[in-house]
Amino acid sequence: MNNILNEIGIENYIFLSVLLFCIGVFGVLYRRNAIIVFMSIEIMLNAVNLLFVAFSTYHQDAEGQVFVFFSMAVAAAEVAVGLAILVSVYRNLGSIDIDNLKNLKG
Repeated sequence: MNNILNEIGIENYIFLSVLLFCIGVFGVLYRRNAIIVFMSIEIMLNAVNLLFVAFSTYHQDAEGQVFVFFSMAVAAAEVAVGLAILVSVYRNLGSIDIDNLKNLKG
């Protein structure tokens, strides 16, 4: 059996995951649009999931892949709730700019 990690190497998976995570962090820190921020958070979650799957395959243990399955289910629920909140904010304010959200204080 030829393992894909033997051909590509786990270092490349780690590098790709770190790169994706950094792109997500920069998106969260420097963008003001709430949809872009949510997409950046999803990129960060997918980077972590990629590492879980790579290390799970490297150690030939399925626990990491099971954790990724549950993590993706939670991420899907998070996106649904987040988008519902954004639609509500857009209806009230007419914008989804993060700087305008500080006006929502009671």
